[in-house]
Parts: sequence; C-alpha cells; structure tokens
Amino acid sequence: MAEPGRNGNRKPSGWTALLRPLALAGLAIAAMVAAPGPATAQVEACRIAVLGDSLTAAYGLSVNEGFPARLEAALRDAGRNCAVIDAGVSGDTSAGGLSRADWVLADKPSHLIVELGANDALRALPTDQLERNLDAIIAKATAAGVPVFLAGMLAPPNLGAAYGKSFRQVYEDVADRHDIPLYPFFLDGVAGDHTLNLPDGIHPTAAGIDIIVERIMPTIEQWLDKVS
Repeated sequence: MAEPGRNGNRKPSGWTALLRPLALAGLAIAAMVAAPGPATAQVEACRIAVLGDSLTAAYGLSVNEGFPARLEAALRDAGRNCAVIDAGVSGDTSAGGLSRADWVLADKPSHLIVELGANDALRALPTDQLERNLDAIIAKATAAGVPVFLAGMLAPPNLGAAYGKSFRQVYEDVADRHDIPLYPFFLDGVAGDHTLNLPDGIHPTAAGIDIIVERIMPTIEQWLDKVS
C-alpha cells in the first residue's frame, strides 16, 4: 500500500511511479503522430512527354533553357501543375522517334507532344516514310490511352517547292486522320532570325526557345482543356 504524502495524498507505489513517465511518453508520441506533418508535394495534374529531336533536347543550351523546362515553367505560371519530360534525342529522324516510342510510353506519360521531322527534311528523306512513322507513333500512343499533340515542321526551301508542299501536307493529313491538334511550324517566329538562333543557324537560343513556348502555349492549353 502506498504511504500518505505530505499533502495528504498517497505517494505512488513503485509500479505507479514507473508507469507514469511511460504513459506520458506514450501521450507525447500519440500527439506527434496525430499532429499534421509538413504539407506533401502536390500531385502533378499531368506528365507531358516531348518526343522530339535536338530542337526539344536543349541542344547547345542548359537543361533549364530547353523547351521542356521552359514549357513546364510556363504551364505552372498559368496555374497548371504539369511536369514536362524531355524525351528528345539530337539527330533523331521520325524513324528514330518511332524506335523509342515504346520506351517513352513505358514511362507512363499522361500526354505526348511529338516534334519530329526536321532531320528527315535535312536528309531529304521520302515524305511517305515520315508519314508512316508519325502514324505509327500516334497509333502507339492512342493504344496506350495517351493523347497526342503534333508539332509540325517545314522543309528547307532549297529542297524545292514540290518537296516542301508534300512535307507540309504530311502533318496536316496525319493530324486530320487521327483527329489531333497540329501546331503547323514548331519554329514559328524563330526560324531564319540569326538573333534567335545559335551560330549554326538551325537551333534556337534560349531567347528563341522562350518565343517558341510563348507562341505554342495557347494551342497546348486548348489541347489540355479538351483532353483533360
């Protein structure tokens, strides 16, 4: 039995004295578990993969200056919590993009931007080959339930008017056939301006990328609103 204390209460017995600090510790742990922790990162609303070539692979630029990073920043500034994944490989033709399509889709993007064809044009490859490759890429994405946005390209004028017309028509026909949005010329507002391109005259500078993003953003936002 516990002995009376000076204030008339009983002193805790040995077991009670031992268990009291343990009980207090348990309450403290429970409070820690129940208390809200730091806010977790917001779940991304979309993951957009950009299947492209050097024009989207930040050629000659830092990663943060490349098209995927700048597009992601613009989307977040517009209140869209989207990650943009760089799946661009310098030198890739449409055939190279097709060979990587399964790998890109295996990363489970929610959306896919296809920017391919510039290297097909530089090599003057047959336009029917470009069309077959784009068709196959889009078919793979559609089968995986991934909406596609097609960024078009124009052939250099030195390849002749007939080739240029056939090349441009490929993108229009593919977009119509698959009922997907087409941005007609990825380099709109930048191509041919030496102040917005690297010394090679082909690849955009950081300022050029910003112009591309600014011009393409409205079409991309319309696409996201439609397929979301």
